[in-house]
Amino acid sequence: MRAFAHLLDRLSFTPGRNAKLVLLTDYLAHVPDPERGWAMASLTGDLSLDAAKPAMIRKAVEARVDPQLFSLSYDFVGDLAETVALIWDPKPGANAEPQLPEVVDTLRAASRREVPQLLERWLDALDADGRWALLKLLSGGLRVGVSARLAKQALAQLGNVPLADIEDLWHGQTPPYEDLFAWLSGRGEKPSADAPARFRPVMLAQALDAPGDFSKLNAAEYAAEWKWDGIRVQAVNEGGEKRLYSRTGDDIGKSFPDVLEALNFEGVLDGELLVLQTGSIASFGDLQQRLNRKTTDAALMRKFPVGIRAYDLLLEGDQDLRRLPFTDRRQRLEAFIARLNNPRIDLSPLQSFESWEELTALRAHPPEGDAQKAEGLMLKRRDSIYEAGRPKGPWFKWKRDPHLVDAVLMYAQRGHGKRSGFYSDYTFGVWRDEKDGSRSLTPVGKAYFGFTDEELTRLDKFVRDNTVERFGPVRSVRADQDFGLVLEIAFEGLLRSARHKSGVAMRFPRVHRIRWDKPSREADELVTLEKILDKELAGRGPKPETPL
Repeated sequence: MRAFAHLLDRLSFTPGRNAKLVLLTDYLAHVPDPERGWAMASLTGDLSLDAAKPAMIRKAVEARVDPQLFSLSYDFVGDLAETVALIWDPKPGANAEPQLPEVVDTLRAASRREVPQLLERWLDALDADGRWALLKLLSGGLRVGVSARLAKQALAQLGNVPLADIEDLWHGQTPPYEDLFAWLSGRGEKPSADAPARFRPVMLAQALDAPGDFSKLNAAEYAAEWKWDGIRVQAVNEGGEKRLYSRTGDDIGKSFPDVLEALNFEGVLDGELLVLQTGSIASFGDLQQRLNRKTTDAALMRKFPVGIRAYDLLLEGDQDLRRLPFTDRRQRLEAFIARLNNPRIDLSPLQSFESWEELTALRAHPPEGDAQKAEGLMLKRRDSIYEAGRPKGPWFKWKRDPHLVDAVLMYAQRGHGKRSGFYSDYTFGVWRDEKDGSRSLTPVGKAYFGFTDEELTRLDKFVRDNTVERFGPVRSVRADQDFGLVLEIAFEGLLRSARHKSGVAMRFPRVHRIRWDKPSREADELVTLEKILDKELAGRGPKPETPL
C-alpha cells in the first residue's frame, strides 16, 4: 500500500503529462504483481470498490475525534479523504500495514456490515499518506490527473509496444492483468484481443484552428460531415452478442435496451447516440433524460426514442475494415445502412464543398433542419485509416464559436485533489428585473476551469476577502450592483430547465476571461440568455409529435 500511496501523492502534485507518464512507468517497472495490476485497474476505472460511503467515513472519524473539530477541519480542508487522513488518531502497532492486493481481495469478499471494522483497522495501521490513498481507493474518488489513456500509454512504454496494441486488447483483459504484464515483461505470449462483442478503441479528432490550419491542408483531400450534438457510441453485434459502448469503452447498453434490440446486423458501427423522432434530431436535453439510468421504463423510451446516426463501419460480418481508407469504409457504410433499413439507425450525410471558403460559409449558415442543431463540422482525410487515439492530421473537429456572456460571481466552493485548498468552483449569475422595479442576480451556471493557476490564486483571494456567508465548504461572496466580480463565460448552448430558478441551463460553461475591469452592474441580463435560447429553439424547428 505504501508504494501505491506514494504514487498517488506524487501524481497529485505533478502537473505535466510527460512527468506523470515517467512516474507511472517507473512504478509499473518496480512493483510486483498483482499490486501493479490493481493499481492500474484503479487508475483506468476498471476497479470499482465503492465500499466506503462518505457517511460511513464520517461516522468512523467522529467516533475517534471530536465531531466539532472534524467539522471545522473539513470546512477548512474541503476534501473528506484528506481531512480524515490528517485528523485520524491512530493506534500504532495494533495491526499490520495492509498491502493493496489484500485490501482489494478482502473488500470484494466482505459484507457491507464488515467494512467499517476493516476501515478502522487499516486506518490505524497506515500513515497519513496511506490513509489518504486508502480512502480515495475505497470511495472511488481518485483524482490525480491520470486518464485511462495515459495509464495505457505507461503500459505501452513499459513493454516498448505500440499504444494501439494495448488499446486493442484491453477490453479482453481483466484485473489484475497478470497475462498482460507477463507479455509486457517478456515472460509470456501476447494475450488475444479476440473477445465476443469487444470494444474497439475509437478514433478521435484534433481541434481545428481555423483559418490558420487551412493553409496547411488541401481541401480536396478531406470529406466533411456535421458534428452531431449527442454522445459518441460504438454499437456491436458479434455472434449474437450485442453491446453499446461509450467512447471510453463503458458498456451503457442497460440504459438503452431499445437501441440494443435494434442492432439487427453483424458488425461494429461508430456513430452518435441521439433522440431521433421521425428521422429528426431532438435536443441534447431530451437525450439527457435517458443518460446514466440503471433502468429505463417503456414510457420513457416512447417519449424519448433513441437511435444512432452512423459515422463509420469498423467491422462488417467478420471482416475488420479499420485498415481501409475512409472513402472505402464510407462506401461500405452507405450500402450497409441502406440494407439495414432500420428506423433507429441512419447515416450521417457528407457535405459537399470545393474550398475552405465554401466550407466556412456552410458552417456559418447551415441549411434548415438537423444541420442547425449540429455542434460544428468534422473533417476527415479521405485516405485515413481508422486509427485508435487522436493522431495528428487525419481528422479535425471544427466546432461552432461559443456563446459569450458576462456574469457575476455569486458562490464559490472548494475544489478537489490539488485544488482542495482553493475555492475553484464558481457559481455565477446574471441580472433579472423584479416586479418591484429592482434588479437581482439569478444563478445560471457553474464553472471550474478556463483559468490559469495564477488566476486561480487571485480568484481564491477575492473569494476569501469578500465572503459574506458560509455554508459548509461553500462561500457566498458579495455581489450587488455596486460591487462584484464579472466573469466572461463561454458556453456551447442553452436548454430549458425547470430545476433552475432562472429557467435555463448552460452546456459546457467555462471561464473565458476574468473581467476585473468591468462593473458588476454592467453584466448581462437574463433576457439576453432567453433571446439566445429562443433563437436556438427556432433553429431546431418544431418538435415532432410522432415517435418511432
